[in-house]
Parts: sequence; C-alpha cells; structure tokens
Amino acid sequence: MKEHGKSRLVLAGLAAGLLLGNQALAADLEERMAPPEATVDFAAQSPWQIRVRGLGVITDDSGSVNGIAGSSLSYSDTVVPELDISYFFTDNIAAELILGTTYANVQADGSIAGLGKVGKTWLLPPTLTVQYHFTDFGAFKPYVGAGVNYTLFYNQSGSGAFSDLKVKNKVGAALQVGFDYMLDEHWGVNFDVKKLFLEPKWKVDFNGTPLTGKAKLNPWLVGAGVTYRF
Repeated sequence: MKEHGKSRLVLAGLAAGLLLGNQALAADLEERMAPPEATVDFAAQSPWQIRVRGLGVITDDSGSVNGIAGSSLSYSDTVVPELDISYFFTDNIAAELILGTTYANVQADGSIAGLGKVGKTWLLPPTLTVQYHFTDFGAFKPYVGAGVNYTLFYNQSGSGAFSDLKVKNKVGAALQVGFDYMLDEHWGVNFDVKKLFLEPKWKVDFNGTPLTGKAKLNPWLVGAGVTYRF
C-alpha cells in the first residue's frame, strides 16, 4: 500500500514537472516568435531640417577692366543672416538649399585705384548642395557637400563719375564642409563653410565712356548658428 502511494506521488511529481516545463517552453517560444519592438528612426520619420545662421561673406579682391593693364577690383565683406532648408533622403544623403541676400561695394583697385568707388550691388545667391553626412560620431555629425549656385544681382548703382552699373547674373559651382553638434533629437548647433566660384561679367559708364570687365568675387561663406530637426 505504501509502495503504491509512493508511486502515485512520483507520477504526480513527474506530471507537474512536465506541465511546468511545457509552460516555460511555450512562454520562451512565444517570446522568441514575437515581432521585435519598433524602434524610432528619427531621420526616416523627419527628413526636414532647418538652420538659421549668421553668415560672413568674404570675397576675393580680384577682377579686371577690359583694355586697362594692371586694373583690378576689390569688394566689401559683409555679415548677414541666412536660412537653409535640408531634406534627408537617407541617414547619410541630404540636399540643402541656402537662402540669404547680401551686398558688395565695388572699389577700383590696381592701376585704377585712384578712381575710387565704382558702385554697389545687391546679391541673391541661392545655392543647392548635395551632402554626405557621417553618422559614426554620436552627437557630432560632420558633412561635406557640392552643388551649384545661381547668383542674381539687383539694386545696382554707380558711384561718383560711374553710372549705370550692371553685373550679369551668373551660375557657378559650390563646395561645402561643416558639422552639426546635436544637443538632443531636435536641437543642435552648426558650423559651415562654403566656397562659391563666382566670376560675373559687368559693365559701367565712366563719364560717358563704357567700361566692361570681369568681377572675380569667388566668396567664402562662413556661418555659425542653430539647427532644428523636425
């Protein structure tokens, strides 16, 4: 009788063990087969980014007047506000459009330096670049870019004996390097340097005599500001 009772206890224990084992195995399989939790890919969700920067426009002091040996031109440097809009196609590839306007005072230089100020023109230089962003450095996100610039010249005027200044709109190449340092998923700080290759033709009247030439502006655009990622 005692042996029979012991057998029943052993069988009950084995059954309980098998039941618990099956339950644990089922739970483990369920956990393994469950789809992984979705992770937030911020870049994929929000491809749009804007920056507001203070921009230093530093021009090359070079140019010429056709037919006058040793002639040159120089231009004023400026600091202006600038807005850019970026769209990320992937985590690494983005396109950036910069929007801003500035002006340049044009000064006679070289062999014609004694003629003084030639005039003033405003510039609208929208620039579109395609960028590669490096994503292996955490919050520090450097990038390089290349693209095209189209500069429109407007509100042009001569000075003194110079009149009817006209600078021709010009297409040029653009190169870029910079970085964002992200403070959180939305806000960051930015530093950016661009080189525009810009050498428009120009003409002006000097005491009724028409003069023509080329202005070799080729400006550096050096900016620092705030980044916001939507």
